[in-house]
Parts: sequence; structure tokens; C-alpha cells
Amino acid sequence: MSRSSPRLLPLLCALGLCGALASSPASATNYPVTDGQRSTAQKVAQAGVPLSELAPNAPDSHTVKRGDTLWAISKIFLRSPWRWPELWGMNLEQIRNPHLIYPGQVLWLDKSSGRAVLRVGRPVESQDARLSPRVRPEPLRDSAIGSVPMSVIGPFLTESVVLEADALVDAPRIVATQEGRVLLSRGETAYVRGDVSQARTWQLYREPKPLTDPLTGDVLGFEARHVGVLEQVRAGESRPSADGKGTELVPATFSVLSLREEANVGDRLAPQPPRDFEPYAPHAPAGTLSARIVAVHGDGLNAGQNQIISINRGAKDGMERGHVLALWRAGQTAIDTTTGDRAVMRLPDTRVGEIFVFRVFDRVSYALVLQSNTAVSRGDLVTQP
Repeated sequence: MSRSSPRLLPLLCALGLCGALASSPASATNYPVTDGQRSTAQKVAQAGVPLSELAPNAPDSHTVKRGDTLWAISKIFLRSPWRWPELWGMNLEQIRNPHLIYPGQVLWLDKSSGRAVLRVGRPVESQDARLSPRVRPEPLRDSAIGSVPMSVIGPFLTESVVLEADALVDAPRIVATQEGRVLLSRGETAYVRGDVSQARTWQLYREPKPLTDPLTGDVLGFEARHVGVLEQVRAGESRPSADGKGTELVPATFSVLSLREEANVGDRLAPQPPRDFEPYAPHAPAGTLSARIVAVHGDGLNAGQNQIISINRGAKDGMERGHVLALWRAGQTAIDTTTGDRAVMRLPDTRVGEIFVFRVFDRVSYALVLQSNTAVSRGDLVTQP
């Protein structure tokens, strides 16, 4: 069983036969579930979820469709989407792993005991018209759903990079362009100087800029701005000069595969890392947490839903991929004009939304704004939900 093809996993789990696989080392690597999440799910599975914890308009059933996410499905059934372990824990026998939920599966709420239990399949009516807990198999037509929209965060899983120091100073760099052009576009040629023997495909970065803590001003790291992807066409070399009196340097030749913005001389190269799509589920931090927004990714001053921000906490502070955090708008200063002292006041912070951490560096993390009822900006507060 442990050597079954990955293509069999959805079918085995739909039949309730993936328990052995879920406990194997390989499966633990592919589908990580923390001890805390499992413990919560096991406790809830013993009795189900109180009906008062369901979302006000929770449907009786939901058919998983292409584009669904674990976050979105949790939000359909529960008041707080980050409490997904409780959704999963409604039926551990059928949903052994939250990452193995697929388009075409039907999730329905069984409220017959006065508490909510989530089941997979369609309720089947028996002859006496009562609901039976049996399951009608559903075809699995696609791959497992993700935690949040991969179309939004996918590029940042490999393109975003925060360095402890300006490590790209000595990296290979573009030294000349096709026909001396100032800017390069897709499909054009770039000439690169430096050691490019490590790889064939490289990512191109603009000069890194420091990310500073909005409270202390300390440099947390250097964010390298992703420009595009280059592919090496011909290696560079040193060869005798035409006059025979010395040698001349011939830079390596690269072709521009893709660009987020036009490239130019001086942009730096770094080997393209493997794509990291290991699944991870939304969960709340184990303890209290307080952080601040460092920057809005790109050139914007403010961020809204489905935009990327960086925050001033990372792996060294206990930040994890998958953390769901509350987003607060920093309270503004105001003057009390009702008295003669004209006291300066700080208004309370206001909760405005939630974010999802998806990339963690030592002292900085990237997060997706899941929802926000106002624009957020540098210095705004982030806490545990």
C-alpha cells in the first residue's frame, strides 16, 4: 500500500483506505499536518461541531469545484475560516487529510445529532425516507484543491527573495545588450559576465533594496526585485585578441525567456530554484503574535485584497507558512478640540481584514491579503486572529 502510485491516492482516500498512507514518512512530507491541527481535529471528531459555530448561511452541502480553496470552503461552513481543523475534524474517517479534497466531491452537513458532522458524498435516502450515513461515490476529476489561490501566490514561491546581505553584488550580471539597446524585451539577447556554469536557466533581479522595520528602522534584509527569466545559449570564453598581443573576453550569451518588466545592463542573475508547491493549510499561530507591515510588494503605497505584503517577522520569530493573521489599521492621531488643553490622542487600531503567510525568510515574511475593507499600508498592525 505504501508504494501505491500517487495517482491512486485520491481514490484510496475517497474510499477511506488512505490511513496507512497518511502515516507513512513520504505522505507526511507531501501532506504536512501539524500535531496541533491533528489534535484539534481529533477532539472535534468525537462529538462534531456545535451548530452555533457554523456560518450563518452555511449550506446543507457543497460540491467542490475547480478554483475552490481550503480557505474558501472553510469560510462556507464555519464562522472563522482559519478554524479549518474543526471543519476537517467533523469526519476524520472520510477526510483523513485536508489536502486530499478534490473537485467533484460533495461535502454535506449531517445535523441529525444536534451537532454538525461533515461527510463526503451525497446523502442517500432509505426506504423510510430518513437520511442514511452511507456515501455515494463521486468521480474525482482533477487534482487536490489548494489552500489559497495558487494563481496569485504561485510566482512568489520562487521569484521572491529576501537576502540577509546584498549577496548579488558579485553575482553574474548583464554587461551588454542586443545591438546596444538600452532596454531588453522578451526573445532578445543579453550578454552576461560572471560564473554562469551552475545552471542553464537563471532568474534576473534588479539591484536589491533594503527592507527596514517600520518601528525601529533596522534593516531586516534586502529584497531583490524579480525582473524575468533568462536561458543560457552560449558560454563565455577568453580567447587570443585579433592582434595576437593578449586575450579578449567574450561574455556568455543569454536569451530572454520572460519578463515582468524590461531588463537592462546591470541587472543581476541567480540560478532558478525548483518550484515549491508543497501544500500547506491555513492555521492560526500557537501563541500571541504582533508584527507590522514592512512594504507593499511592487511600487504601490497601499494594498488591498489579493495583493502581496511583507511583514517584519520571520522564521526566527516563529512565523510559519500557512499562518492566518488579523490585519489592523493603525489608529490615527487626533486632537481633543473639546477642551482647552487640546490633548493629542491616539485612536484605537481597527481590525480590517486577514492575511495568509505563504513565504517565510529569517526576519521577513510575505503574505497574501485575503480580505480587507480598507487599504492597508506600511506600519499597519498584524496579530494572531
